[in-house]
Amino acid sequence: MTASIIKLDTTPEDHHIARMAAVALGLTVLENAIPSPLPGVKPGLANIVTLIVLARYGWRAAAWVSLLRVLAGSLLFGNFLAPGFFLSLSGAVCSLAMLALSMHLPQRWFGAVTHSVLAAFAHIAGQMLVVYLWLIPHSGIAYLIPIFATAALVFGTVNGLVAMRFINDAPTSSRLTG
Repeated sequence: MTASIIKLDTTPEDHHIARMAAVALGLTVLENAIPSPLPGVKPGLANIVTLIVLARYGWRAAAWVSLLRVLAGSLLFGNFLAPGFFLSLSGAVCSLAMLALSMHLPQRWFGAVTHSVLAAFAHIAGQMLVVYLWLIPHSGIAYLIPIFATAALVFGTVNGLVAMRFINDAPTSSRLTG
């Protein structure tokens, strides 16, 4: 019996997306090593990579990086198809949807920081929706909204500033500048 080797045809873009997803996954691992004062409150460091990819390569590449990070992270941490996976996935999907919409805002006034803050709020909204509809169907979780909204504003701003620095320092930056 002869073993046949199946070779996937990949493009340089595929390799670049894989590298960026690996960087985002590395930041996710780092983030999980940092203790959190409140479950669910994390800085979202991997979103910096998503913002950079969005600025340099567009929404499609950013979506791939984000979704690959969620999938690989869930497999790495052993929570694939567990509630944590669905929380992460819902946050990522809502963030990506918001980024798709926010890319149409005037670039003169809206840039990486705005995109980051909007994506952070969308991420939290997606997660809170899953928590309410599936895990804790109680109106009491609304008391957590100010805490999560504050975290989204702070971390979204910081991540956007970091992403903007990388975007502006790169010679190929053009899409998101401020």
